[in-house]
Amino acid sequence: MDRPLRLVASNPVEELARTVEALLVVASMPLSEAELAAATGDDPERICDSLELLAERYREGRSGIVLEHAAGGFAFRASRAAAEACARLFERPVERGLTQAALETLAIVAYTGPCTRPEIARIRGVNADAAVAGLVERGLLAEAGRDREFGAVRYATTPLFERVFELQSLAELPRLDDLGADAAAIRERLEAIAEKRPA
Repeated sequence: MDRPLRLVASNPVEELARTVEALLVVASMPLSEAELAAATGDDPERICDSLELLAERYREGRSGIVLEHAAGGFAFRASRAAAEACARLFERPVERGLTQAALETLAIVAYTGPCTRPEIARIRGVNADAAVAGLVERGLLAEAGRDREFGAVRYATTPLFERVFELQSLAELPRLDDLGADAAAIRERLEAIAEKRPA
């Protein structure tokens, strides 16, 4: 016996969520709520509702991809469980495998950048070429102009750095004063480098 078709009223937020989902899939960088509202031609408040819906659908432990709020916008990333397989597919080391030298270099650039390799080397006390090259290759650092005095390339952190470390912006980095007993020595070395750099 044929059953009568039931018409189901569509949920406008659900429809908008599908459009937002598609925009996030095709975007190469995180998209802000304002950018999503402009692209969809929809109300920012409804964009927030659709993002909440997607965040629940794509949360850690529930899906292979996760909706994250990072680098000033929203983007999809691989879940922690799938990250290693994704890294193998693209033949890139998993970000959590950073060496101590790479982590120190990232911290210096995040707190003092943009800065040059010689400036990084002076702070670390050792050559920084390999660490910087590896971080550029991973997409965590990028060229950000040249030093006016000597022409050396300056490096800054990238939006990928903010995404990997789950930061909205560099302003969310811990303050040096909160890092413990060595904070004074760290601050002194960083400030000495900053004073030598032309404005």
